[in-house]
Amino acid sequence: MRDPLIEARQVEKFYKQEGANRIQVIAPTDLAIYADEILAVLGPSGSGKSTLLRMMTGLSTPSAGQIWWHGKPAAGPCESVSIVFQSFALFPWLTVLENVEAPLRVRDMTAEERRSRSLKILDTVGLDGFQTAYPKELSGGMKQRVGFARALVVEPEVLFMDEPFSALDVLTAESLRSELLELWGDRKMPTRSIFIVTHNIEEAVLLADRIVVLGKNPGKIRTDFQVELPRPRDRKHPVFEQLVDYIYKVLTRPDTPATGPVLRVAAAKQPKYQMLPHARPGGIAGLLEILADRNGHEDIYRLAETLSYEIDDLLPTVEAAAMMEFLKVSEGDAEITPAGRIFVEADILRRKELFRDAALDHVSLLRQITRSLEAKSDHKLTDEFFHDLLDEHFTESETIAQLETATYWGRYSELFDHDSAGQFFFIPEKVMAVSGGAADFSS
Repeated sequence: MRDPLIEARQVEKFYKQEGANRIQVIAPTDLAIYADEILAVLGPSGSGKSTLLRMMTGLSTPSAGQIWWHGKPAAGPCESVSIVFQSFALFPWLTVLENVEAPLRVRDMTAEERRSRSLKILDTVGLDGFQTAYPKELSGGMKQRVGFARALVVEPEVLFMDEPFSALDVLTAESLRSELLELWGDRKMPTRSIFIVTHNIEEAVLLADRIVVLGKNPGKIRTDFQVELPRPRDRKHPVFEQLVDYIYKVLTRPDTPATGPVLRVAAAKQPKYQMLPHARPGGIAGLLEILADRNGHEDIYRLAETLSYEIDDLLPTVEAAAMMEFLKVSEGDAEITPAGRIFVEADILRRKELFRDAALDHVSLLRQITRSLEAKSDHKLTDEFFHDLLDEHFTESETIAQLETATYWGRYSELFDHDSAGQFFFIPEKVMAVSGGAADFSS
């Protein structure tokens, strides 16, 4: 059995009234936070989610029971924890860098040490270059990134987050969730566990390794279960949908006992490789621009006729854009997505970045080639290696065509390149770094 980092033992919260009466906010509760997991806590309004968070951090004293930190009773705020709040809670008179440095000022650190550590964490959360800006100059998403940086700069063992995305617009919140998972998955954040309070069911299933659902009047744990889904998670996956339905039923049926989710199917194994539509990135960009000029949607057959295309010639480009989630297709109509609009409005360099991110998120072959090349010390692999990976899934001619299309996409997004003479794939800048600055394309 794993030892918890932080543990609540029969903690409760109540407020005494006149006489012997009292208002019970949280009933006696046991809850443990373990290393290497994201724990999400859901519950209706008034269930005591934030109160429980404050007690787990030691900021609020339980009315009864005890908080334990590494097996010892906590006599106050737990050591090495940080909190990201729903409101950005930044000091408006301080710059971004000064806001991030603020929690370090109570430590015995030199100004140079504070600055060095703060600049490093700002770079990690994507705020490099904004250190001299003031909060009023930042968007909501950037303000919350500052909040993340300020929480992470103290290198917390447990990161607490109190509805950190609820004040943001949908696209910004989705972007920050993805960035949080990337930092967590790549071990780029100095924390062993994340405790997140949320009211968003999908957010909990998307992020968490373990989910706790609270009931109210008084607050109590109704269910506590593991999420057995690999990342990245697909909202359309049957198990994802069943977990969302289960949590919704627990929240909306407070008088029905919650016995844990019963999943009707096991996590489905996704096809290892989709078939890449044979379309060029330039064609995908052109299609999105045309759709943007037509109020974002158009009948595919009418569009082909207008462009003097055979429908079979246009469909691969439509399918490629849909695969990247830049557009969606429904009943013969193509409609540009919010991600597609962002792509259309971006400049050339930003388009490459957006294409690269979409390719890694949604295209298994691009992801496989990139990860395989990154894993090699010289960052080179022969055509034969990838040919062998694909020939179980495609015919000989289609395998060659798939690798040709992957090469176009990989070059455009600057994920990797291909040497046709030497017949190998490689990551140019990493090959140059390994070879001391001069590219070595010998086989």
